[in-house]
Amino acid sequence: MDTSRLLRTTGTVIAAAGLLLSGCTSGGSGVAASGGPSAVPAGLRPYYEQKLSWRECGVPGFQCSTMKAPLDYGNPGAGQDIDLAVARRTATGPGKKLGSLLVNPGGPGGSGIGYLQAYAGIGYPAAVRAQYDMVSFDPRGVDRSSPVECLSGPQMDKFTQVDQTPDDKAERARLVAAFKEFAAGCRTRSQRILPHVSTVDAARDMDMLRGVLGDEKLNYVGASYGTFLGATYADLFPDRVGRLVLDGAMDPSRPALDLNRDQTAGFETAFRSFAKDCAKQPDCPLGQGDPDSVALRLKEFFRKLDAQPVPSGDDSRPLGESLATTGVIAALYDESGWPQLREALTNAMDGDGAGLLALADSYYERGADGKYANLMFANAAVNCLDQPAAFTGPDAVDAALPSFEKASPVFGAGLAWASLNCGYWPVKATGQAKELPAKGAAPIVVVGTTRDPATPYKWAQALAGQLDSGTLLTYDGDGHTAYGRGSECIDTAINRYLLQGVPPKDGKRC
Repeated sequence: MDTSRLLRTTGTVIAAAGLLLSGCTSGGSGVAASGGPSAVPAGLRPYYEQKLSWRECGVPGFQCSTMKAPLDYGNPGAGQDIDLAVARRTATGPGKKLGSLLVNPGGPGGSGIGYLQAYAGIGYPAAVRAQYDMVSFDPRGVDRSSPVECLSGPQMDKFTQVDQTPDDKAERARLVAAFKEFAAGCRTRSQRILPHVSTVDAARDMDMLRGVLGDEKLNYVGASYGTFLGATYADLFPDRVGRLVLDGAMDPSRPALDLNRDQTAGFETAFRSFAKDCAKQPDCPLGQGDPDSVALRLKEFFRKLDAQPVPSGDDSRPLGESLATTGVIAALYDESGWPQLREALTNAMDGDGAGLLALADSYYERGADGKYANLMFANAAVNCLDQPAAFTGPDAVDAALPSFEKASPVFGAGLAWASLNCGYWPVKATGQAKELPAKGAAPIVVVGTTRDPATPYKWAQALAGQLDSGTLLTYDGDGHTAYGRGSECIDTAINRYLLQGVPPKDGKRC
């Protein structure tokens, strides 16, 4: 079962696990806020003035630390703090040092530290890593930073198998009960932090981290949901914006219902790209023909799995429609996953669901030991706090089903019902859809991919237009996000901006 609006970077990147913190070294830090320390509210000054104690953390070249933040920014003097895990890799040189470059992989719920250690800190262009300290953190509620917890591993196994395209009243009731159980689990296990994991809270944490690291301005690369986090930061602190790259952009002005429906259309676009390619391959399990024919065959296969799951190698988790759908969606984030998807579909259609189950497990970040990372829990907690629910009950889903199925004949029904997850959330939303102009900010680069499955291209166009200083950089291609994914044109434009402060011309296409 897909959690609503799971906006994430390529699974192979985001799923990489960071290691436990160990060892000990020390490092200093200072307050740096635009306008000087007086620009920091008095109640927050002790947080901005804290010094981080850096220690080795199991991955050569990286250091980790813990930053204190107020649980409730509305009442920072209440004495209730949360711990935020931070990691860095210092600039490798040579060349002028440009301060810190904070990176976020998306989600919401993606581990910034895992992303830094497995990809950004070693895979970003050498020139960028030479001049910047590469930095990330797990946002509040995520992984190492006071994580939101909701269900046990066995409970999640059940949750992910619940039929997400209910055919009758009994199946609808089971789906609603599953959402209610998920929400109740989050309330029981994470009641203290649930009201305080919004994107606004995380953006305020980022400014505190900027100050603690001694940077006058925030330099930042955010992918997917990380673009919403970055745009939120820019709107809150426009005078503290340094060089911001927002790659695979969200449109903050779209209500939850529209975001979910747009994303449904995005996955349809990505699937049609896969279908066109698949029909040209000799090993395409969905046959030849146009994308409509390929889509019909996949939909029919899902229908068969709904009636009769196939073995997956795990007796407690046969491959039914829900897990199969999730597995397919997982592979659509990046065109490099298409060969794996063809093989997994071929085997599943021959009665072996292990390949699609593995793809679904990577999406849910389920380990071989049956334990889940907290990605799905944090994802729901942030989304359900940032905006009012897309739907408040099954009748509302019924009314919207035709528009979702028009957006995607293959995935529409399942993604419509998945959008009901916030309808039973135990904490009232604190945010709402609105434009984020960030008036007065330095130039901000917004990157959009024309056939992005998770963040449709029109979102990037919208965000670049909303931002007072936004400039749109377009990648005409497939997959989710563009930087570091093989386009020399995109990478050159972004590297020049990060290293020289020169943004690409608005409207540049690659």
